[in-house]
Amino acid sequence: MTFQTILVAGASRGIGLAVAEHLVPRCDRLLAVSRTPSPLGEWISADLSTLDGVETVANVLGSDRLDGLLYMGGTWETHAFTSQYQFETCSDTDILQVIAVNLLAPIRLVKALLPALRRSDNPKIIFMGSLSGRDNFPGREVANSASKFGLRGVVHSLREELRSQQIGVTVINPGNIGTAEVLADLAANNLLGGDAIPLTDLLQIIDCILALSRATCIKEIDVPAMRGSGA
Repeated sequence: MTFQTILVAGASRGIGLAVAEHLVPRCDRLLAVSRTPSPLGEWISADLSTLDGVETVANVLGSDRLDGLLYMGGTWETHAFTSQYQFETCSDTDILQVIAVNLLAPIRLVKALLPALRRSDNPKIIFMGSLSGRDNFPGREVANSASKFGLRGVVHSLREELRSQQIGVTVINPGNIGTAEVLADLAANNLLGGDAIPLTDLLQIIDCILALSRATCIKEIDVPAMRGSGA
């Protein structure tokens, strides 16, 4: 399975970096979008929480086709997922940034890149959601949960909007993912949520979505760790 062009947003660290590293050998062109430098592919320096950042990405992509838009970026409130988190002490800056990065940015990016997606033979859009956006999940992080619930709504609506064009739209809702940063935090008891999902499992899920034909669309995949809490 090879691709002409894949775009990974949030490709400088964590899940986004791992996804970019996994896909770069199979791409003629991998666009790695982030605010800080990414060591992989063609780095685009852009803050996707701003309209200027989204426009920068669209201009770099140009008239190329886009086989996959993978929005792996995300942020959360100060002290999120720790015992120190308190909604009442969250700053307005924190709240606005979480909504801008986790919800507004992917909406704007999809809108800007739809012409490039239409040029692909098998276009896919994949968002990284969270179990925090699922019903009855005991998450306390208000802005993060709101943004992840909203992202699920974006996927459901985009699927209806793009159904006739056969552009697949999927959101993956995982618990803790076993990146180096998350594993270190869990080992130090600095993170709630229990065991982490192996990173290799997440990458296999992404491979499966990208390999599907245009006749099939997976709207949502919930991925709790077998021994994770709250799932």
